[in-house]
Parts: sequence; C-alpha cells; structure tokens
Amino acid sequence: MNPILQALADVVGKDHVSDQPEEMYFYARDPGLMPPHRPDYVVVPRTVEEIQAIVRLAAREKIPIVPMGAGMALTGLIIPLKGGIVLDMKRMNRILEVNEKARYALVEGGTSQGFLRAYLDEHYPRLRHSIPDSPGTATLAANVMIHGQGRLTQQYGFNSDMVSGLEVVLASGEICRIGSCAVSPDWFSKGAPMPDLSGLFLGWFGATGILTKVAVKLYPKKKMREVEIFVTDKEDLVPAMVYELTHTEMVEDINVFAQPRPMIFKGNHHLALFFTGDTEEELEFKRKLIWHALDPFIKSKDGGFMGLPPVMKPTLLDMPQRSVSRFADVKRGGGFEYSGPIILVDKYPQCTRKITELADKYNLAYSGMARIIGRGHCMMYGFAFTFNRADPDMMERTRKALHEVSEFALSVGGVFWKPTVEEQQMALEKMDPHTRALMKMIKQNLDPHGIMNPGNWEVA
Repeated sequence: MNPILQALADVVGKDHVSDQPEEMYFYARDPGLMPPHRPDYVVVPRTVEEIQAIVRLAAREKIPIVPMGAGMALTGLIIPLKGGIVLDMKRMNRILEVNEKARYALVEGGTSQGFLRAYLDEHYPRLRHSIPDSPGTATLAANVMIHGQGRLTQQYGFNSDMVSGLEVVLASGEICRIGSCAVSPDWFSKGAPMPDLSGLFLGWFGATGILTKVAVKLYPKKKMREVEIFVTDKEDLVPAMVYELTHTEMVEDINVFAQPRPMIFKGNHHLALFFTGDTEEELEFKRKLIWHALDPFIKSKDGGFMGLPPVMKPTLLDMPQRSVSRFADVKRGGGFEYSGPIILVDKYPQCTRKITELADKYNLAYSGMARIIGRGHCMMYGFAFTFNRADPDMMERTRKALHEVSEFALSVGGVFWKPTVEEQQMALEKMDPHTRALMKMIKQNLDPHGIMNPGNWEVA
C-alpha cells in the first residue's frame, strides 16, 4: 500500500480512506462549470483528533488538503486544484448542544442544514435557523464559510453574521476556538466583547483552517407562515418598493425574481414577500402593513398583488424551494451555474437588464433572483444560467456569459460572493493594496507551507 494511504488508514481506518479512480472521479468536480481536478486521496474523519492527525501528516509531507462539506458550492471551491487530500466531513455530523434560552446550536463541521432543521422541529419546535435555498444535505459550516444567505437574511444579515462561535484546526494541527467559547463553556458570541477573530476563517474557503465546530444563533419560529407576491413590469421601481417594504419591518424574507418562463412571468418582476405570525390576527396585521407600504404603486398602476393559486403557495413556502432545483435542470442536461455578486439594491435595474442582454447574446436560458439582505442594506443578485452538460458549445457560452457578469459586477460596485478562482484574482487586482498585503500576511502566518486549499485566495 502507498505509504501516505497507509498513514491515512492508520488514522481513520481503511474503510474511510481511498485512492481508487472511481471515487476520485466524484471528488474531482462539483455541479458547476469548473474543470475537474483529481485528488490523490479522499479521507473521511470522525473526530477532531483524526483531523489533527491528517493535517499534521499533510504538513509534514507538504500535501495539499481541501475540506469538503456536501460539495454544492458550484464555483470550484472544494475542487482540489493542486491535488492532495480531500477531507470529506460527512461523518462529523453531530448536534452537540442546543441552548434553548440563549438561542444557539453547536454542531460539528459536517452537520447538514436538513439534519439541524429536523432536530429542531422535533425537540425545539419554537426555534429555527436561517435555512439557505440549497438541498438539505448542504452543511452549516460550508454555508457560513461562504457568507451564505438564508430565509432570515433579510432580517438578520448574512448567515455568517449569525455565527456565535467556531472551533478551527489550523495548518499546524493545533485547535483554536473563536469567540466566547475560548474562555467560557458557552458559545454565545463569536466576538464581542473580545476581538472578533472569526474573519481569519470565514470567507477563506478553508485556506486558513478547517471548521470542526460551528455555533449558530437560533431564532423564534412562529406557528404560521404566509407569502404574498407583488408584480411589476418596471424594474426601475423595484428598489423603491424594497425600501418601503423593509421600512415596515414586517417582512421576514424578500426575494425578487424575473425570468422568461413560464410565459406569464416574461417581462415582469415578482417580489415574493414572506411573513410569519402566531395568530391569524398577527398575520392579518402584517399583511395590512405590507399592502399599505405598496399602495402608492398600486394607485399609480405600476404594480399589483398576484392572486396565488392553491397549488403555487405550498411550493413558495417550501424551505428550500423546489423551484430552484427544477430550474437547475430546465435544459435536461444537469448543468446549472450562477454568479451572485453582493451589491446595492439600487443596482437591481442594471442587473436585470444585464442578465437579459447576456441571455440574448449567448442564447441561454436564464433566471434572475435577488435576495434582500439586512433590511435592504444590500442584496445578492443571482445571474443564473442553465445548460446541457452534453453540449460543450452551450457550456462555453455559459462560461463567457458568467465572465461578463463578473466584469459587470465589479464595474458597478459589486463584490463577488463565493468567487471562483478567476473572480478571486479579479477582486485581488482591484483591491486596496494594503488590504491585499494584510491578506497575504494572514495566509502566510496561518498556512506557511501553503497546504490549505491551495489556489484559493492566493495573493502574489
């Protein structure tokens, strides 16, 4: 047996490590457009101590190591660009603590969104976390690592803002705890009142350390949930509508979507407004305030509320929404990719005009979706295209369209969300040089041998 493979087997057991080609095939790619890169080994640890031993082996042998949650980031963030070891976290999936009164949950680094949701539904039905619109197998650690957004983002900010503590294995194999848990048995704060060190790891895609434990804030779960859809054909008015809605503080989640299919959607912008309550009276109170906020646009005949057929409402209330996965395979070829810059809500009209321009230019099916973040503080605008993986020409057209999206996003003040390696370099080139130098210093100090997910956030 290969000595590295044997050493890994000694750590996790021979059933939890592999270098077989058929397994390497699956770990070499993600669902997006990134070309595959084959790892040398895949290892599936069960404990923090096993991760420490693997990292120390990788450091000693100068072997790259790439942590992986469920592998759904699309943009190549878990593809082993320089080979080495893929660290599959799926066996580290325990829920370690739920503090009901302090409203936080502590989970291992491989715990899925669906598992936490099911656990809370069964044991703590009055609590919930911010669920992203991704399959339930997606992990909490990966989501906060990429500054993900979920169903509570409109109210509370990015899901990474909801982190209340981290445990990280460094490139040295040492364990570091971030937040109140560094000095307390309780995981109630990732920073305040101490220095907030979470930024050394969040957003770095595993290039500075491996998240082995994550504590996330929990929020009240209301008994009832409702949705209204407001429709307008005037994209220039969407930012004003969002402003009025967020000013009410009645709306839990706001998504704005525009797409040409089905035909009734073409040319229109749909504001999906989600709100919750414990009683019918509470729901009705919130509904009235929401309607009142948009009444001027109704009176000016610039929009109106859409009557939702009974079959449509359950789909909209699904978490995650099934419509996302359905669009992902609209071309029946299993290909879906999007670029989702974080950008001011005021840029919505420019974004929606750009996506239609690119779809026409490259003959692609598209969907534009904006998720409002932090009460209108900003938005994630998803430039989404679907393609047939069996059609190389369509894939290349999609790559070209997404490259233009990247250039456009930077030109109008956007910041890349879960950026590809290419987008990371574009961002670094535009970045303030002192900020770039600080990032380089952090990376060199935390990962002096360059073994942690190399290729990501590499500062020359």
